[in-house]
Amino acid sequence: MEAHKKSESTADKARQGDGGAESKSDRASPKQEVEHADLKKEEGKPATSKQNPRARTKSKNNVRKLRMERMMSKAELARRAAVSSLTIDRVERGMPCRMDTKRKILEALGLKPSDRVMVFGDSPDDLEED
Repeated sequence: MEAHKKSESTADKARQGDGGAESKSDRASPKQEVEHADLKKEEGKPATSKQNPRARTKSKNNVRKLRMERMMSKAELARRAAVSSLTIDRVERGMPCRMDTKRKILEALGLKPSDRVMVFGDSPDDLEED
């Protein structure tokens, strides 16, 4: 019977890590436990723009408005601009695109390259990123 108790106490000490003597300083404070719980919650969250340098920002543009004024479908604009319908959809949602794609869309809408600011809201300072 004593051998059984001895093995239980040895197992308990091994679980505690330091031979069973746990001091107050070794125990996690309630505040530390809460912080640890918060970190666990954040593990499953998707990356934000601060954490993900490849995250893209959206910019407001008037492509959809101009397309609708001309009673043109996305497919028709895509065909005239020689880009995919998916590209038109992305541009209308404000996702970034190449300068060449912007030029093609402007021409397909019957506009001049100088109308770029009116359509895409680009300023001359933004030209450096493309």
